[in-house]
Parts: sequence; C-alpha cells; structure tokens
Amino acid sequence: MNKSQQGEPMSPKKSQSNMRSVKNGQPTRIVGFDPGLNITGYGVIEVLPNQQVQLVEAGTIRPKSKDDIQDRLHVIHSGVREILETFAPQSMAIEQLFVHVRFPKTAILMGHARGVICLAAAQAEIELHHYLPNRVKSMLTGSGHAGKEQMQLAVQRELRLKTLPEPADAADALAIALADFYLRLRALPGTQAQFRDNT
Repeated sequence: MNKSQQGEPMSPKKSQSNMRSVKNGQPTRIVGFDPGLNITGYGVIEVLPNQQVQLVEAGTIRPKSKDDIQDRLHVIHSGVREILETFAPQSMAIEQLFVHVRFPKTAILMGHARGVICLAAAQAEIELHHYLPNRVKSMLTGSGHAGKEQMQLAVQRELRLKTLPEPADAADALAIALADFYLRLRALPGTQAQFRDNT
C-alpha cells in the first residue's frame, strides 16, 4: 500500500510469522478495523501466552476523497487484504453498524466500507467478530458514551504505550481489537454466552 493511501503506522514490532493460538501456548494476533469511507483505522495486537497484550502496528487506510465511491472502496479492500497478508492475524474484529436516526447517510456510507472489509476477511478465511461501539467503549472505559480522547487514553493504558495512539481512527481500531480479546478470549468458563457477537 503506498503512502498516499495509508497513514503513518505505529509499529514497535514487525514480525510477519504466522502465529498459532494462545490456547496452544503460542501468541495469537487480532486485527481490529474502524470502518470509514474516508478513513479506515486498523490496529493489530498480539496476545502472549501469559495473557499480556502488545501492539504490533496501527494506522489508517485513506482513499482520495475526490475519487468515486467504487475507487475508494477498492483502495480500502486492497489495503485490508495487504494488512491481512502482512500480519497474518487469527481473527478480525470490526465495529458493528449502528444507525443513528439523525445521521442515516453516515451509516450507509460506513456500511459500504464495512462490507468490503468483511469481504476481505471471508476471502482470507479469517474468523470475524462484530461489536457495537458502545460495547467497546463500555468495556475499556466503563462508559458507553466515552469520547475520542477517553478511548485513546484507555488504549494507551491497556497497551502500555508511552504516548497517546494517533490518529483517533487507529486508536478506535485498537480498541475494537482489545474488546475482542477481553470479551472473547479472556471470557471465563461458563460465561462465554454473554459475550456473543452483536451480529
């Protein structure tokens, strides 16, 4: 992906090996996506056997705003495919579509981006999990209405980062990946049912 299409990534680590599941005593990777037609955030985290989580890379996919919608969707799809091939995650987490009565057009446009991301997951045969935005916010901050800065602070805390994760779209994608870890992989035996995807 060229730099005109992808934002500057955060990446203290860049291993491309195909990781096995944490259940087998090996690290596993989760990629989160914050879909958007203008900016799609992505965040890759690695879960270690001791259940600690670390940042692999995060950044954005940015189609040219002047391009037609089909060209922008192609850029997003190609970018997602490249991320999946580069980091070989075992699962993907994505924000569930939420339609606000005051902004239906925003949801429709976001739905286009979300669709090509889901398509890329199917093509790569990667496990896909969906989470409502307020569920992600509540899990990391205790409030389902947390703002951007609160989410950035929460991600910084959870991943033990020295600075706030930027941009906010990348931080949101990391938050979605972290929510997948906490709600699915760290769920206690017998409680898995309450953490089912919001599909």
